Amino acid sequence: MNLLQRWFGAPGAVRRWALASVIANVGIIVTGGAVRLTESGLGCPEWPKCTTDSLVATPEMGIYGAIEFGNRVLTWVLVAIAIGALVAAWRRIPQRSSLVKLAFGACLYVPVQAILGGITVWTGLNPWVVGAHFLASIPLVALSVALYVRSGEPDGDVVPLVPHPVRLLARGLVGVAFAVIVLGVVVTGSGPHAGDADTPRNGLDPALMSQFHADLVWLLVGLTVALIAALHAVKAPNAAMRAAYTLLVVELLQGVIGYTQYYLDLPVILVGLHMLGAGVLWVAAVLVPFSLRKREPQADAIPLHYEIHGDREGDRIVEREPVA
Repeated sequence: MNLLQRWFGAPGAVRRWALASVIANVGIIVTGGAVRLTESGLGCPEWPKCTTDSLVATPEMGIYGAIEFGNRVLTWVLVAIAIGALVAAWRRIPQRSSLVKLAFGACLYVPVQAILGGITVWTGLNPWVVGAHFLASIPLVALSVALYVRSGEPDGDVVPLVPHPVRLLARGLVGVAFAVIVLGVVVTGSGPHAGDADTPRNGLDPALMSQFHADLVWLLVGLTVALIAALHAVKAPNAAMRAAYTLLVVELLQGVIGYTQYYLDLPVILVGLHMLGAGVLWVAAVLVPFSLRKREPQADAIPLHYEIHGDREGDRIVEREPVA
């Protein structure tokens, strides 16, 4: 198998690229936070160039320029991974339009994220624009998670694994998780760590915004506990239980970090961990509704040559049980 085939045409290639996309998009949330926490937000004062005369950071700009330019370089990593996922989905045999569309959507979305980053520089790190730049990563992470899940299952009809009210609860939980992240961004815009020493804040009361944020977090935890109880009541599959319990654990850990950072006056290390936790929490929340259904293989699905000795589940090959 040549290199091109191994990277883009091998069984599971789309799934691997999708996983890389999930990791990279959560990672750039953290590195974007590092830019803000180190007051390097205007380390490169221009965009798309770093300065009027230089595309890259110069030694005279010091560590701030290096940090900000380094975060910009990571955007190209996202572009490369998005293109890799698209190529893998395109070269997959047989080709699945659902995977191509998801991968293509991510490819289109990454430049939007980059442009928003440029606008944050043009506006001198306006806190509302900075918040929008952060939130732009949330749909991109969801797209990557969807591509990862869909590449591991067939293209047939959706088969619910739990009753409709339980699935509605899971979707509502995802909506509350998104609201928690949005309000967390508003809290960030009202407090310190603006990204530059001279950057104004959004003018809202940090204590009040933090209280609203904490209230939503407790609502999210309560909904997750309710979902777990419902899953036990309907005897949901183990995969669904694992997804719900994983989300609860992430929420509790994120809550511990959040309260600790608040009472310790927002040390940068804990704030950075909290931003990582926000990305992980979103991934865990998006995975929950996917765990509550499955897809059956299409009746006219074309088997691949490497499926002779195994059964296919999306891009995974499962060994057949021996016939007695």
